Amino acid sequence: MTVLITPLGVSAEDVVAVARERRSVTISPEARDSMARSRDIVDRIEAGGRPVYGVSTGFGALANTFISPSRRAELQHALIRSHAAGVGAPMPPEVVRAMMLLRARSLALGHSGVRPLLAQALVDLLNHDITPWVPEHGSLGASGDLAPLAHCALVLLGEGWVLGKDGARLDAAVVLARAGLSPISLDSKEGLALINGTDGMLGMLLLAIEDARHLFTMADVTAALAVEAMLGSERPFLPELHAIRPHPGQATSAANIHRLLQHSAIMDSHRDDLAHAVQDAYSMRCAPQVAGAARDTLAFVTTTAARELVSVVDNPVVLPDGRVESTGNFHGAPLGFAADFLAIAAAEVGAIAERRVDRLLDVCRSRDLPPFLSPDAGVNSGLMIAQYTAAGIVAENRRLAAPASVDSLPTSGMQEDHVSMGWAATKKLRTVLDNLTSILAVELLSAVRGIQLRAPLTPSPAGRLAVEAVAAFAGAPGPDIFLAPAMEAAREVIAGRSLRAAIEQTVGELA
Repeated sequence: MTVLITPLGVSAEDVVAVARERRSVTISPEARDSMARSRDIVDRIEAGGRPVYGVSTGFGALANTFISPSRRAELQHALIRSHAAGVGAPMPPEVVRAMMLLRARSLALGHSGVRPLLAQALVDLLNHDITPWVPEHGSLGASGDLAPLAHCALVLLGEGWVLGKDGARLDAAVVLARAGLSPISLDSKEGLALINGTDGMLGMLLLAIEDARHLFTMADVTAALAVEAMLGSERPFLPELHAIRPHPGQATSAANIHRLLQHSAIMDSHRDDLAHAVQDAYSMRCAPQVAGAARDTLAFVTTTAARELVSVVDNPVVLPDGRVESTGNFHGAPLGFAADFLAIAAAEVGAIAERRVDRLLDVCRSRDLPPFLSPDAGVNSGLMIAQYTAAGIVAENRRLAAPASVDSLPTSGMQEDHVSMGWAATKKLRTVLDNLTSILAVELLSAVRGIQLRAPLTPSPAGRLAVEAVAAFAGAPGPDIFLAPAMEAAREVIAGRSLRAAIEQTVGELA
């Protein structure tokens, strides 16, 4: 179960496994050879005395400052110390672990001109479960994630901070010594190679893709439950209606919802009722169009991340023919744009879910369900304030959906006069997805209450499984309960895989 770093890099699944499951990591002999060949080129160039950015010059606005050979190692160490200038709360361990793996991956591609021991030092931190303290603020997404990566690199030098298991900030030298690891010393170009890249942005985007893929499927589940509880029609989800508008995500969501609504006595009860509404509200009928568009957005973002995962994002880069060339590959625009796009899509998945919640709770629109899903409304408020919470989160997601990637600010004496803000874009995307989890939890709780209140009519197999899962912590309709613990438990059901797995065992795999 070890993740192997090769000259071709690692997979998205590898990144998630190392970040979240703390999978161990090793570097292939081929990757070590690739790094060694690249380092030989840098050594030859340095011996020849030719000025090369980052090897024999300063950085950023100081790129024209020549550095004498005797001070080039000092230059690399000073770079790490000065660039470890972040502030704020520490980033979650999964983000830092993803970032370190991706930086080791980048070095292993063999275009950075560093010794293999640098990549090995990063791997040693991962395998000893040592997480550098990386503050949340400091990256502009060009030149890559300089400050966050510098906080990681500083730990390799035996300096800086480590995030303790209890959240405490620990001295890196002490933590390394306890683990039996020795600080490393940097040679020419190596400090720059440790910090110049998009690894933080890419790590957060890959984790977000994993979360969004699951949440968009769970959004189909909660939508189907809400449609069932509100006596909605299954006809808008028929496959032939989506074949004539061939957006692939839309067809997938519609197929999921249609399958989830089958074999339901609740649905059967009104299928041939002439008094039943001819058309359901948009929040019900257009669920596949919105969730499907989000799926298509996710597909674009996944493609972008896959390209970045095989990219050389260092600067300068060492080419096999011996040239060392400056590039702009560290610029995070592709990732920033993708993250902003996905945040917009995820925010709308939450927005339409909240509209279904409001409809379930409104006695004028819920098709004979009691006010706020309370069988004794008046004395009891039911899920009234749960909908307030969902509405407040939708509003926050709308603010977070404003793109970060259009907000460039110049830095470094106007040398770096356009930056991507990709770190901010991917960071807020993670917040949007966490918020989406909460909104879907409210929809799950509301839809299950509605289904329970349709008794003695029996729900679909998916509805029955959802009722069993929610009733375990929220009980049956009745007097008001302390809702916060129930909402937290519903969040766990949405984020987890157990309810989805149970439903898939019954109705087949959901895409």
